[in-house]
Amino acid sequence: MTSLRQRKGSKGKDPGPSVQNLKPDCTAEPRERFATGGFSWWTILCVMTGSTVGISLGLLCCIYVATLHENDLWFSNIKEVEREISFRTECGLYYSYYKQMLKAPSIQQGLYELIHDNTTESKRTINILQRMNIYQEVFLSILYRILPIQTYLEPIYFYIYTVFALQTVYVIALFITSWLLSDSWLAGALSGVWYILNRVDTTRVEFTISLRENWSIPFFALQVAAITCYLRPQLKPIHQRVVLWLVFVSTFCFCLTWQFNQFVLLVQALIIFTLDCLDFLTTEQVVSLYLMQVLSLLLVWLLQFCNSMILGSLVLSFIVSALFIKHFQTGLKTGGFVIRVGKLALHTLLVLTLTFTINYSAKKILQLKSDEHIFKFIKAKFGFGATRDFDASLYLCEEAFGLLPLDTFERLAGTVLLYPYLCTLSVLFILLLLVALSNLSTNGSGQASREKEDRTFKMRPDVAYNLLHTVFFGLLAFSTMRMKYLWTGHMCPFAAFGVCGKEVWSLYLRVLHCNTKTMMRLIRYSVPIVILAFLYYKFWPRLMEEISELREFYDPDTVELMEWIRLKTPKRAVFAGSMQLLAGIKLCTGRVLTNHPHYEDQALRERTRQVYQIYARQSAEEVHKVLCSVGADYIVLEDSICYERRHSRGCRLRDLLDLANGHIMDGPGENEPDLILATHPRFCEAIKTDMTPYSTLFTRVFKNKTFHVYKLKKLKKKNKAENGP
Repeated sequence: MTSLRQRKGSKGKDPGPSVQNLKPDCTAEPRERFATGGFSWWTILCVMTGSTVGISLGLLCCIYVATLHENDLWFSNIKEVEREISFRTECGLYYSYYKQMLKAPSIQQGLYELIHDNTTESKRTINILQRMNIYQEVFLSILYRILPIQTYLEPIYFYIYTVFALQTVYVIALFITSWLLSDSWLAGALSGVWYILNRVDTTRVEFTISLRENWSIPFFALQVAAITCYLRPQLKPIHQRVVLWLVFVSTFCFCLTWQFNQFVLLVQALIIFTLDCLDFLTTEQVVSLYLMQVLSLLLVWLLQFCNSMILGSLVLSFIVSALFIKHFQTGLKTGGFVIRVGKLALHTLLVLTLTFTINYSAKKILQLKSDEHIFKFIKAKFGFGATRDFDASLYLCEEAFGLLPLDTFERLAGTVLLYPYLCTLSVLFILLLLVALSNLSTNGSGQASREKEDRTFKMRPDVAYNLLHTVFFGLLAFSTMRMKYLWTGHMCPFAAFGVCGKEVWSLYLRVLHCNTKTMMRLIRYSVPIVILAFLYYKFWPRLMEEISELREFYDPDTVELMEWIRLKTPKRAVFAGSMQLLAGIKLCTGRVLTNHPHYEDQALRERTRQVYQIYARQSAEEVHKVLCSVGADYIVLEDSICYERRHSRGCRLRDLLDLANGHIMDGPGENEPDLILATHPRFCEAIKTDMTPYSTLFTRVFKNKTFHVYKLKKLKKKNKAENGP
């Protein structure tokens, strides 16, 4: 719909992969001073230098994406309506609530209108704060009101600059994670540079600004950094409490800003469960991390007016089950290898059985159907569900919900990220298996603990966590491309850790029989510097060329439509159409909608399927009846949907509707034998003929090259009786 056009214009054996120190590794001497409790000037200098580099890289990323956004749209020079149209699909819906809060006479009135909203869904009053994760918009609108910035900073710039600033937080979080893992700030620098250079695969913030993931993933990266710090060996109790508090705050912010938080936390809970089973974490650590997740979710549940989707989430059921079974299965970590493996298998089976039992019961009691479309999609994706389900098909046919494309790996290899990542992953995964087998061969006694300290191969719990983190989220990314942003960002600090940390290099040097401190230092400092120099030489000119390329927002048809709606229709007029377009109509004009892109509501999904009959083979009377039932005054038809060519046959919206209605699809190709030929022409095509009965029920009031707007005629009671109730 939106297009862009060019705009003119000393020796000794290394301790091995279990070194447990907490400060930056610049030389061996500062390490010794730090271990004895003295902060040397060298240690302080390393910390200050690393901090400066980390903050600088974060700011550089922020400025970079902000510049790309400006140059891509010429954002500072286009009209306000064009700026708002640039908030595509659901992004426009979320931003509209920020705009609504600012237009309200007072903060209290704005909050009241959100809690009692009757413009987002016609003929319904819903609580937006309960239904959607928009507390960030509420917070920003209040902040904009109370700060003395209104005279020199427009509301829209305050909003987008805040989102871009979160990229600074994101890069700093990745920097800290790699620094903690490797004890070298060079790893942080390398991870930050890799994140920026792989922007295409690590973020899409510059063109989907208000998307929920752009708000939440930076907090998730902070949470991973806090967990990495919490799992560091020999951390003092007071430091553990402080770091746990940081874990809680970052987890809470992550959950508050994204409706899919429960699925991400479920993957993380499975990682913690796996580490617990393989004896990498203490009971205290496991319980503490589980509780941070539960407390965060429950607090969000309260703030979202007791949103039943949170209570019915799989992650809460899983954590409750894991803690309950763990409490009663006290001898889990005792016995020989075979006995322990048998106990773990039984333990896992009990936890999973109880999880699904609790979750099924909770959903029945709460009558929860809000997230059933997600499970339909998952079942259909892996061949366990009906492929004709309209909601599941909408996801299956979108490229973002398909498998991860292979060209992703070509781009990651081009920035020299993929190779050290795979080397680190393969070596550490083998080491993890060896350590896990060794752990399971002990009986959990004090003697076993001493045996662990004397082992040749060890793995720190923070390293084990990050290893499983990248494995689990990597599998998620492979299965669903949209989830790759949870994986590719973490690839950067993990690969940087492999380049700058001792764990991988010590294993390689042992094989070569040259594992000395001098050789270790030489490799750990020279290799990242060489990589950074290569990346600078290869990519700096490209970055300069990229940020110098100027384009301009150009979508005159949508601008014309929005201006016509704003000037020529009543303020309480109800519009029906595609979810994506209606989000823009709400933002640009404030008109009432029949449906919208926030799909986490069963009643809304059913209404959307009904409204989409305007693109199906249905009679004029049936479509008119459906539209009247949802209170529509106008319908907006889009040629790009009616005559869609972007998707292949079977994935076009009209095909999905035909299949859901049991009709044969358009065009050449095979059809399932139980499908029948529709008795009516396609509504979006036939209405343009202006023949009876279309002219009797609809009047065209606006037309351009892209959109056709029709006003519904209100039938007299006699005609209503003839057409049925």
